[in-house]
Amino acid sequence: MTDAELIRRAGEVTRPRSLGKTVEAGAVGAAILAGSGAVFCGVSIDAACGIGFCAEHGAVAAMVTAGESRVLAMVAVHAAGHVVAPCGRCRELVMQIDSGNAATRVLLPGTRVLPLAQLLPDWWQSESLP
Repeated sequence: MTDAELIRRAGEVTRPRSLGKTVEAGAVGAAILAGSGAVFCGVSIDAACGIGFCAEHGAVAAMVTAGESRVLAMVAVHAAGHVVAPCGRCRELVMQIDSGNAATRVLLPGTRVLPLAQLLPDWWQSESLP
């Protein structure tokens, strides 16, 4: 799968919408290319009380539910169509679910692509990396 296809898949799931008076969903979509070659997507859920979650968390949950944990590449796309960098919480989650994910290709704004390990310098669990 090309980077452009992964970006397209993430963008396809964005559909900003209200789920209630205090909850919005779909402002950001994420796509994860798993070790098997399958693509898992998720959307952000923003709740006024702070218990929502990022699109990447939704995609990770779908992937783990399917029995996978290795992430080859990941991207988050805002509903306006541009790539956004994953937040620290999302970076940490992906790193923790599989030590091989240190090599995950993270698509960033513009045409930048970095391995996840470079986005988590001096990671607190560095001794557990392969």
